[in-house]
Amino acid sequence: MRTRLIPLVGTVAFLAAGAIAAAVGERATARIIWMAGVVVMGAPLVFRTITGAFAGRFATDVVASLSIVGAVALNQPLAGLVIVLMQTGGEALEHYAEGRASAAVRALESAAPRIAHRLRDGDVVDIPASAVDISDQLLIRPGDVIPCDGVVLEGDSELNTSSLTGEARPVPAEAGTPVMSGMINGFGSFTMRATAPAEQSQYARIVELVRSAQASKAPLQRLADRYAIWFTPITVGLCAVAVWITGDWLRALAILVVATPCPLILATPVAIIGGINRAAKRFIIIRNGGALEALNAINVAAFDKTGTLTIGKPHLARVEVAPGVDRETMLRYAAAVEERSSHLLARVLVDVVKANEALPPAADIVEAPGKGVKGIVDGHTVAVGSRAYAQSEARDAAEVLPKLERGTATLRAYVAIDGRLAAVLEYADEIRPDLAASLDQLRAAGVNRFMLLSGDHTPIAHDVAARVGIAETHGDLTPADKARFIDGLRKEGATVMMVGDGINDAPALSSANVSIALAAHGGGIASEAADVIVLVDAFDRVGEVKQIADRTMRIARQSIWAGLGLSGVGMIFAAFGALPPIAGAAIQEVIDIAVILNALRTSITPQRNDQEDGRDGRLQGDTHDGNRAAKRRSARKREAA
Repeated sequence: MRTRLIPLVGTVAFLAAGAIAAAVGERATARIIWMAGVVVMGAPLVFRTITGAFAGRFATDVVASLSIVGAVALNQPLAGLVIVLMQTGGEALEHYAEGRASAAVRALESAAPRIAHRLRDGDVVDIPASAVDISDQLLIRPGDVIPCDGVVLEGDSELNTSSLTGEARPVPAEAGTPVMSGMINGFGSFTMRATAPAEQSQYARIVELVRSAQASKAPLQRLADRYAIWFTPITVGLCAVAVWITGDWLRALAILVVATPCPLILATPVAIIGGINRAAKRFIIIRNGGALEALNAINVAAFDKTGTLTIGKPHLARVEVAPGVDRETMLRYAAAVEERSSHLLARVLVDVVKANEALPPAADIVEAPGKGVKGIVDGHTVAVGSRAYAQSEARDAAEVLPKLERGTATLRAYVAIDGRLAAVLEYADEIRPDLAASLDQLRAAGVNRFMLLSGDHTPIAHDVAARVGIAETHGDLTPADKARFIDGLRKEGATVMMVGDGINDAPALSSANVSIALAAHGGGIASEAADVIVLVDAFDRVGEVKQIADRTMRIARQSIWAGLGLSGVGMIFAAFGALPPIAGAAIQEVIDIAVILNALRTSITPQRNDQEDGRDGRLQGDTHDGNRAAKRRSARKREAA
């Protein structure tokens, strides 16, 4: 931004100095100062335009550069300096609107595993992750990030795979389980054998995917440049005709000055800055103006599942109780022993039961990592855990299980009391309550194709997609698969928006034309890879930012057409000799002010959203979010009942 402000400030200084000299009667001195300003400040602009032309880029700068050169050649420095001021001012605004570049690769690399605990001759030696060789045996302690791909040799634990698959549920780790770099170990220790060095493991591949996607993404052609493609030849042609008929080069300069596309230079960045500020009031961070332009053009929307279309946290969806078992007593007993467990589903059950009543005390708690937990409650032996764990604890499991496993859930916990199977608890991820309305909002805005891209199993992905009305579903996808899918859509000519929330989404977010990260709970690397970041836990902001982008670009186009129309009228007057260069520059400034005032409308909140801003637009949102959470808990209780 500083490099853009220097010529802007310099141009203002030259104008002011010349105006002072002219005011005290030193008109010759004023012209010298103005001419020096045109040469010093205008030369870099002209040089950049020439080098761009040789590279095949003919943009809005061409007419402005011709005006600057003409002003110097015809000794009209004041008109030339005004053009320099508008050009540098527009570039400064545009640079401000562009924002900062994404730091996705740096964030990924900083979060990569750094240390590995290598086992050799009975000793544990800490080495850099990059020094791990194939077949090295490694010790993985609780909380460690797995440094490379491999396979578990000995031990039991659970793995948090959300950084790679996006799924919240833990994965059991036991002998023979394949593991990938980037997974986070749970509560148990285990040993593993490396099957790939760190630089060839899954996490490194994600880093490389993001890097290559960002490097290969073509820059968006500026809206102004698309108009300049036809406006510039018309302007140059009119100048040529005027000179050919009249032989008056000042008329040509007057045409160039009044035609200098300040509406093109100013309208888009001013409108985009207003749109970015409008979005910020709704706690939506838009990194750059290109993201707004791309959002306006999208026709395909791709979504991650867990944490995006769903809340990302399982809830108790169904309880199947064996004959003769009291449901409420069973839930209290199960929650009492689960309270001592670190398992994700255990915490869900405890929260549900404790919301209604206090838990009885549990004694003699024994947890089998990755399998289940057992204890004594009110004199009864209660065991809660996996299917295999329940079969080992309940002597009637083979007979009762077929009667209780009625649903299609893949997340289940089994409860055994006093050696008999008492219940099956089914868990599911909750679909966002504002999802259906948001998808309708996107459809109304012109998005005609929706798809779900998930790392979860295909049947689960299909089930969620069917519930929310998305026809196209793809499951069991790796981060690379998602990125390749997005690339394929773009090669087909689609303009793609990707919405996600985790590390596993980063390559796809980087590959899309425009990407949105839901970052109410941190976002991390997904936020760094995304063009748009939603800071509140509200999916409806996805549809809202699309509306903001559409309104912003609509106002920008209105400003451009109005400005070009007025400039066209001025060009006709200049061609007939009724408008000298300095007067043309003054009229162009009036046009610029009108264009800017119209473009500033993008920062004004539409009336229909005023109440929304006051009701649920607060980032802290404690009361509102708490009420929504309470409603969800009440709904879960009713479902469980």
